[in-house]
Amino acid sequence: MIRPATPKDFAAIHAVEAAAFEREDEALIVDGVRAEGAALVELVAQDDGAIVGHILFSRMTTQPVRRFAGLAPVAVRPDRQSQGLGEALCRAGLDALRAMGAEAVVVLGHVDYYPRFGFSREAALRIASPYAGLPGFMALELQPGALAEPIKADYPRSFL
Repeated sequence: MIRPATPKDFAAIHAVEAAAFEREDEALIVDGVRAEGAALVELVAQDDGAIVGHILFSRMTTQPVRRFAGLAPVAVRPDRQSQGLGEALCRAGLDALRAMGAEAVVVLGHVDYYPRFGFSREAALRIASPYAGLPGFMALELQPGALAEPIKADYPRSFL
């Protein structure tokens, strides 16, 4: 079951993030984004009462001002990976962003994974970011034309 995260999930989310990445960095980013008030969409995958996956979409600061989100991180507990949970979280999160009127999503991730959702390096070419030019820097338009003009986009401070 995919559902919105609640404060009572935060400890379990921290544990899933740390286990999935085999370090605490991403879990601390999630905690920081929440503390900044920059979380736009945060979902969990729950199975038999346990949190087994998590995804966070953060509000990006843009110039000119637009409604852009940053996808990061997405994590699935190691014993539940390769079962489609990450994909289900991504699709549900993108649907939630569309419903709230987000214009585009940016990700710095695996070049073979995110294109299945429509992300591409080409879509990110007009985005000025500290990550621009890296192979895994990709974007997805949720509203046609959202990436037609150059834009500067920054992740929340917790990512730095």
